[in-house]
Order: sequence, then structure tokens, then C-alpha cells
Amino acid sequence: QVQLVESGGGLVQPGGSLRLSCAASGIIFSRYAMAWYRQAPGKQREWVATIFNTQLGRQWPSYLESVQDRFSISRDNAKMLVYLQMNNLKPTDSAVYYCNAREREGPGDYWGQGTQVTVSS
Repeated sequence: QVQLVESGGGLVQPGGSLRLSCAASGIIFSRYAMAWYRQAPGKQREWVATIFNTQLGRQWPSYLESVQDRFSISRDNAKMLVYLQMNNLKPTDSAVYYCNAREREGPGDYWGQGTQVTVSS
């Protein structure tokens, strides 16, 4: 049974920071690209960042342009965790953040239940 469990969301003031975590189980973690998406009320789900992992273990990130200089995605393959460090948060970053696992060479595509991030003074 595949599970992705997000944590770390909450209420933060503008300019603050949060670190989201996603714990994966039931998959061969190294075979998956891990990503974060977000969905604000009344809006479509939006891709935020992905961290790729090659067969040789190389990793590289990709970001939505509006978060490029503020967010950082990372992964720990041994612990099957993926993180999203979010700095200088803005009210427009408020959303439910979802973890996604997409198999590099296969059909696997899984979602977590989401964690709420609210940026407000």
C-alpha cells in the first residue's frame, strides 16, 4: 500500500519560513520523481517544484518561477523523505500543499492528502 504523508504546514506571517515534509512508503523511492503541488481556494492545483532522481543517483530540482528564489526542494532517499523549505513566504503562497510521487519509468503516480499553509499577518 502506497502512502505519502505530508506534515509541517501551518500559519506563518509574511516573510516567515516553513519546512514541509513528505514521508513515502510502499514504493521504491529512488525510482520516483518527487514533487510538490499546491491548490488555493477556487484555483486549480499548481505545480511548485520537482526533484528528479536518476538511476545513477544524481538529483536535480526544478521550480515554478515565482518560487525559484524562495523555495528549496530536497530528498533523502535512505529515509524516503522529501522536503520543501519555504522562505520569505507571501500571502499568495497560501494553499494546501500536496506531495506527489511519479515513477520515472512506469505508471506509478501517487498523491498525499495535503497540508495547509496559511501566510497571514
